[in-house]
Amino acid sequence: MRNLSPIWMLPLLIFTACHKTAPTRPADQWADYRKAYGFLNKNKDSAFYYFNRSATNAVNGEQVAMAYQNMALIQSEAGDDYGAQESLTLALKSIDEHDPKNRGHLAEDYNQLGMTFANLKEPGQALGYYALALRYADSPALRSYFLNNQGNAYQDGKSYTRSLASYDTAIRIAGKAGTGYARTLTNMAITKWLQNPRYNAAPELLQSLAIRVQAKDVWGENSSYAHLADFYMDTKPDSALWYTRRMFGAASKLNSPDDKLYALRKLIVLVPKQSGRYFQQYQHLADSLQSARSAAKSQFAVIRYNVEKAKTENLQLQKKNTERRYQLIAGLVLSGVAVLWTIWWYRKRKQRLELQAEQEIQENKLKLSQKVHDKVANGIYRIMSEVEHLPEIDRTILLDRLENMYNISRNVAHDEAESVVDFAERIAAMLNAFKNPSLRLAVEGNKTELWQAVDLRIREQLLLVLQELMVNMSKHSKATQAHVAFSMKDGSLILEYRDDGIGLDGKETTGKGMQNTVFRIEALRGTVNFEGAEAKGLRVLIQLPISD
Repeated sequence: MRNLSPIWMLPLLIFTACHKTAPTRPADQWADYRKAYGFLNKNKDSAFYYFNRSATNAVNGEQVAMAYQNMALIQSEAGDDYGAQESLTLALKSIDEHDPKNRGHLAEDYNQLGMTFANLKEPGQALGYYALALRYADSPALRSYFLNNQGNAYQDGKSYTRSLASYDTAIRIAGKAGTGYARTLTNMAITKWLQNPRYNAAPELLQSLAIRVQAKDVWGENSSYAHLADFYMDTKPDSALWYTRRMFGAASKLNSPDDKLYALRKLIVLVPKQSGRYFQQYQHLADSLQSARSAAKSQFAVIRYNVEKAKTENLQLQKKNTERRYQLIAGLVLSGVAVLWTIWWYRKRKQRLELQAEQEIQENKLKLSQKVHDKVANGIYRIMSEVEHLPEIDRTILLDRLENMYNISRNVAHDEAESVVDFAERIAAMLNAFKNPSLRLAVEGNKTELWQAVDLRIREQLLLVLQELMVNMSKHSKATQAHVAFSMKDGSLILEYRDDGIGLDGKETTGKGMQNTVFRIEALRGTVNFEGAEAKGLRVLIQLPISD
């Protein structure tokens, strides 16, 4: 908020007009916004910086909302959905929801919020914001788009009847033409297939693909290939492979790492003979993507901090200039208190110098600790927050993030001697993390001598597999006793896991966690067998060759 001169000072200001200060705000209020928009397709960091400056310095609520909306889009594209939610919340606070001219901004904000919650696998939260978006959406095109998003959220929550109703309404509003119709038609066909696995979704999916190809909608083609690959996965593996490769090509053309990862996961399953090569590509791309997104999130935080700091310093400078002006006026009017004013000014100057000296000390400390704080502490805190608050999380990504944080912390500590942790101790520490008063966990064969004969890559992958089994046991099995045994037989490493929980109902092994477990074992030329389909506990037997 601006510091305004009290009304009783007006006569003095009239008499001291010669002391007027130059305005600090530029005449062109939209300069930063236009500059940001120019960077939008060239340099996301620069665009984010100038949008943030525009939002921070503007007095026009609409400009503030538009700047924050664009910041949220940049953050969401970089995988920072929590940061996007913060920006969208600030956008909503900047506009009056009762003003009819703001209805479009409100609709866009609420829709973006819904999409961030959908990205975070929270369809219930997403539906609430899509409902608000529809309340303020006046354009038929927007309403159709929001209804499609609403249908997707219902589909994610397995409310297929409501999902189909949303898609049907979207089509009735927008008509049966164009890429919008193709998008909704695809989603409707997939929903019908999910609702009834015998439903033949192929004609509608192919019709949608034809529309997108004709319109040269490469993003739409990419989506169609993915859905067709899913549809043919179990019935026509050759067709599924063809569409998967088409999807990988489209994703590469679009430079969409998420879609490339999706295609690679399917190629690992569809081309067993090349699963190792595809798995290596998948791991490399996943690691690179995570590193890039972590760096982007940190960069967004730094940009916001710097802009806010500049604003604070500017306000402090304005305040000091105002104080000096008042001091000068008081000196002209009350010359008798000149000595007191001089003492006061001296003290203020001394305080400012002390503050500057304190800031220099703090900045020196910050330079020494910045590397540890930004790369290690913030990264670990973000992972902890995701684990605590997300209802679902891909274990592979989480483990990759933790491994990445380990490597970062090791590099940060390059000035100190690194301690080598025995692998048997790592296994024991990980297993101990899952012990609790209601679970008895027995471990057999975890000896240093056993692990010395095992290749490092196999050890690391097996550690991830074992952790996935323990997470599954902790979350789902309701077991009171569990047993983990390691042994060596005929040149192969044997891992046997048993518990007395509820066993498997036939669906757990198709989940992402168990699929990743199977992928890892098969990539190492090993075998994995699951037993426990009759609620009599679970037994998992893994056999890995330790030499060629």
